[in-house]
Amino acid sequence: MSYIILIAGFVLLIKGADYFVEGASNIAIKLNVSPLLVGLTIVALGTSSPEATVSILAALDDNAGMVLGNIVGSNLFNITMVLGVTAMITPLTVKSETIRKEIPFSLLAAVVLLILMADVFLNGAVENIVSRGDGLIILLFFSVFLYYVFEMAMKNRSEGGDAVDTDVGAPWGKNALYTAGGLAAIIYGGRLVVDSATEIALSLGMSETLVGLTIVAIGTSLPELITSVTAAMKNQGDIAIGNAVGSSIFNIFFVAGSAASVAPLTLDAKIFTDMWIMILLTVLLLIFSRTRYNIGRGEGFVLVFAYIIYMIFIIIRN
Repeated sequence: MSYIILIAGFVLLIKGADYFVEGASNIAIKLNVSPLLVGLTIVALGTSSPEATVSILAALDDNAGMVLGNIVGSNLFNITMVLGVTAMITPLTVKSETIRKEIPFSLLAAVVLLILMADVFLNGAVENIVSRGDGLIILLFFSVFLYYVFEMAMKNRSEGGDAVDTDVGAPWGKNALYTAGGLAAIIYGGRLVVDSATEIALSLGMSETLVGLTIVAIGTSLPELITSVTAAMKNQGDIAIGNAVGSSIFNIFFVAGSAASVAPLTLDAKIFTDMWIMILLTVLLLIFSRTRYNIGRGEGFVLVFAYIIYMIFIIIRN
């Protein structure tokens, strides 16, 4: 039964992502808002909903390892597999504004979380805890990011945005239905995939920490992967990049902040290694994106290969 549910979850993810990208991109055109902005907000928040759900429930269950494993593992998957696979399918053109602000913002999010985690090293504490106060600080950073996004939206509209025909595409009601229905399918499908895959993994004797970094992280990141690939195939490269980068920012500032605000997170020391790997790979992504403002198939292959090496590393470690 778990395998049947897993397949059903994948079907919901794929079809949900298809409708969601179509509805969101059409709404962006009608509102004269750049697809990049839609990717950084609506699409990123929508595809981060599975991470938020799983992490908050795990925090309530006092399972900090699952929370941080899910967040860090999902971000690593976004940085490497989501952008890597998408770039291998169709090279991604990176706008200079994305390089200058959004990718460094995701790097800032990772560094902020690392600093707030390091209580033993920085304060000489007995254990590393992301407290409720830390969670509120992270949420404040999230509010700053939202302020920047909406300022960018207002600037885009005041300047007239890109010259597009805002009357093209399906009617408003149909686009709203596509977006809402696609998002619901993404969230529910992601939940089915995570629950069934976790049950299968635990039945095979895998630890909860390893499940959090692998099965749960990959499962909750499948919406980002499928949405970005679907967007790229529809020549919506801005949504593809904005989705992956925006989801990484949302995962730390929104998901980690919300989970820590619900219940303090006591950390396993092993997670610091994963944090440093995430930071280094984000720097690598920034370097790649500066090369001709393009993430090509070669860079995509390197990102995918880096994730495969990371998977081998954590399986051996755990």
